[in-house]
Amino acid sequence: MAASVATKTSWKLQEITAHSSNVSSLVLGKSSGRLLATGGEDCRVNIWSVNKPNCIISLTGHTTPVESVRINTNEELIVAGSQSGSIRVWDLEAAKILRTLMGHKANICSLDFHPFGSFVASGSLDTNIKLWDVRRKGCVFRYKGHTQAVRCLRFSPDGKWLASASDDHTVKLWDLAAGKIMFEFTGHTGPVNVVEFHPNEYLLASGSADRTVRFWDLEKFQVVSCIEEEATPVRCVLFNPDGCCLYSGYQDSLRVYGWEPERCFDVVLVTWGKVADLSICNNQLIGVSVSQSTVSSFVVDLSRVTKSGSGLHGPIKDDRPLAQPTPTGSSLRRIYDRPSTTCSKPQRVKHNSESERRSPSSEDDRDEKESKAEIQNPEDYKEIFQPKNSITRTPPRKSEPFPAPPEDEPVIVKEAAKPSQVVDIQTPLPNQENPDLVQRPPIASSTPVTRAEPSVIPAARNAPIGLKASDFLPAVKNQSQCEIVDEEAMSQIRKGHETMCVVLTSRHKNLDTVRAIWTTGDIKTSVDSAVAINDLSVIVDLLNIVNQKASLWKLDLCTIILPQIEKLLQSKYESYVQTGCTSLKLILQRFLPLITDILAAPPSVGVDITREERLHKCKLCYKQLKNISNIIKNKSGLSGRHGSAFRELHLLMAVFE
Repeated sequence: MAASVATKTSWKLQEITAHSSNVSSLVLGKSSGRLLATGGEDCRVNIWSVNKPNCIISLTGHTTPVESVRINTNEELIVAGSQSGSIRVWDLEAAKILRTLMGHKANICSLDFHPFGSFVASGSLDTNIKLWDVRRKGCVFRYKGHTQAVRCLRFSPDGKWLASASDDHTVKLWDLAAGKIMFEFTGHTGPVNVVEFHPNEYLLASGSADRTVRFWDLEKFQVVSCIEEEATPVRCVLFNPDGCCLYSGYQDSLRVYGWEPERCFDVVLVTWGKVADLSICNNQLIGVSVSQSTVSSFVVDLSRVTKSGSGLHGPIKDDRPLAQPTPTGSSLRRIYDRPSTTCSKPQRVKHNSESERRSPSSEDDRDEKESKAEIQNPEDYKEIFQPKNSITRTPPRKSEPFPAPPEDEPVIVKEAAKPSQVVDIQTPLPNQENPDLVQRPPIASSTPVTRAEPSVIPAARNAPIGLKASDFLPAVKNQSQCEIVDEEAMSQIRKGHETMCVVLTSRHKNLDTVRAIWTTGDIKTSVDSAVAINDLSVIVDLLNIVNQKASLWKLDLCTIILPQIEKLLQSKYESYVQTGCTSLKLILQRFLPLITDILAAPPSVGVDITREERLHKCKLCYKQLKNISNIIKNKSGLSGRHGSAFRELHLLMAVFE
């Protein structure tokens, strides 16, 4: 008797190797929900069709890692910003670069297309927001006000406003026509990662690293509600198309929120990890997440998700009566004035002197006159604009929902293999033809992708590096042998437990020793004791404290720490390298001018013991910095976060060239 097939609420759709190096950004198309764009440290932008194994097209042009990507509403254009601050716009149909926009001085952290105009907004690590005219290849306006990196930008549905989220804990609302700030929303206690406009009402949602989602009224300029969860930082949010609820992506779940009053209607367990973007199509929510060079896609069946009601997991703990849910289509506040579908006058945006063109030609007037033309006869429209030959589109604008896999069968099983022989075995989905169970790894570029152990162990990772559960279990000699009993498995796993406890206990004692000396106020002696222990992990823990207070740094401390920094910079652990770079940057900024001035000064007349000691310390520091400069120079060509830090240090150490 055939087992009945049950449908799932959520499931993993696919896992692909998107780039030959780490993926630094990815985004879904909002129209079809099937188009996926990824940007990598290999300086490429790769375009994919969700649930297809191979890359559709690989776009080149950037010379530094791609930090941000965005697809326009019609899924015809894509914009990508790089680590160097350059922006490139591609035409997906023609597969060519339309525009290259230069002007930012640091990483591009966020991008967004105007909903119906030929404008792109960009936010950068240099704290500036710029509005670009794609058609004329120029900067229209620059918006200043944030004090830290701008992490997210969103245009309002009517195209009149721009919302920005920043690491400075604020959300700002900008008036595009007036070219100035309308309001600054404060209340978040951590960096704000994402903002999203309600599709109909004057309402704005923001998600932050402080683990809260806040809703802001854009008429009264005040907070409507704040939802706090005992979960990970909010990475992405998305309103339902009819505006009835908000979806928020966390590390291991999707949460469905209402805001008047604040309620959590539903929690769907989805093990997607670092979810980066959400999209809705065919009553399914598509989510994509990234881990190093791997991109995974997930599906949530929204027909099985609660979107209204009293809420099963209400953040509010009091017993006050619940307000009746607002019927779909009704509004508690003002609704956006959408532009008419006929050809009307385009939205005017304020220009300033920073624009590279803006000549007093009659081009604007000509565009306005042309925009007023209307074709009265539908037959004439078809004759003029209807293509002679049909054009196939990948992915198609209209698509069927992704079928759910059987309840008791895994969607994707990845077999253990050698790094150069990784094979993905995908279970065929129902109602799909899949003659070949074994698929080749997807190709993201013209060069073959090879898997290898990472040369640098990342600071933030979801799984241990180089550890597998099977390594701790006894090998099965006979295929017919029964499964390993729990007692045998636990005894095998516990073999290394005592050794690990000894290592951690020893480290705890070392830290206690350093801390005991630190409490006496003798910083130099405590650092000496940490160095004498000969454990880089203790040095890292100590430097993470010292780096937070620059006034603790003295010339004596530099002579002790610099040899340790040299070791940290050559470590395979990303966290060690980051700490070493931070300490070296502080030393260069505070002491390099002093060292060079003292070494360049003429010898003094007479005997000055203090000056002689200071000169000796400066010579010692200079020699150590000279050695470190060679390491910095060799590593400044790396891509990603490491390369950016080493290039900055290389500029600071130009005196050693």
